[in-house]
Amino acid sequence: MRTGVVYPQIELGGDVGAVKAFAQAAEDLGYDHLLVYDHVLGAEHAGREPALTGPYTESDPFHEPLVMFGYLAGITESIELVTGVIILPQRQTALVAKQAADVDLYSGGRLRLGVGVGWNWVEYDALEVGDYWGRRGARQADQVELMRKLWSGELVEHTDTDHTVVRAKLFPAPKRQIPVWFGGFSTPAYDRAAGIGDGFIFSGRQLDVAVEAKERIETTRAEIGREDAFGFESIMPYTNGSDRWFADLERWRQAGGSHASVVTMGAGLTTVDEHIDAIESWHSAAASA
Repeated sequence: MRTGVVYPQIELGGDVGAVKAFAQAAEDLGYDHLLVYDHVLGAEHAGREPALTGPYTESDPFHEPLVMFGYLAGITESIELVTGVIILPQRQTALVAKQAADVDLYSGGRLRLGVGVGWNWVEYDALEVGDYWGRRGARQADQVELMRKLWSGELVEHTDTDHTVVRAKLFPAPKRQIPVWFGGFSTPAYDRAAGIGDGFIFSGRQLDVAVEAKERIETTRAEIGREDAFGFESIMPYTNGSDRWFADLERWRQAGGSHASVVTMGAGLTTVDEHIDAIESWHSAAASA
């Protein structure tokens, strides 16, 4: 089972020095991947209709993942760079395909593109794509199809509800099809992943939910005849405590999980050194499991 860490952006206040220190420490410790959350804008929750239900507000700092990965590609050597997850429907598809291709080229094939549909409709409006909100799941599926065509390096002809590409190509193209993993908490997200994804990232829910949803995805894949490789990642809270780390990892391994990551946010850690110490402790438990 491959192990990773979530960049604890909320508690490091936009400190770019912490980005370098944390990523290089994770690589030196032997972690396989670094996962970064995404929000372009935070929004004040009060007085919204419909209500905003996500955990982040205007006071929570975020780096732009693909820009951050362009930087990390040059100062790390082996660690996989994972968006966990980027809010794809609020972004221009061809531009994301181009940015992802360059990150993959600069990093030597180390990008894993996790995608989701998001919960922050205020962010969609601010990015001038509010019309996509009600059909963001369908748009996401179209986007993945188009990105894969563009990553082929061939001339593309593509038309769907939102896209028209007429004899155009992405050059330079990545040297492979970049893996696209899905994230989310809904049945439609699980079903989209089963149909067109390369894996699924379970975030922010109990392990029981991840195990049950994994079974659903596997059942759906079998029903539609998909037999290609597919990965499953569970993000595990550091705050569960050392007495549960081994048990959670072992349960996920026995359930067939291929990846596990630790998120150290929420543990009262305030410096990058404290977060590094925490991921060192968790890595020891992961190695035992």
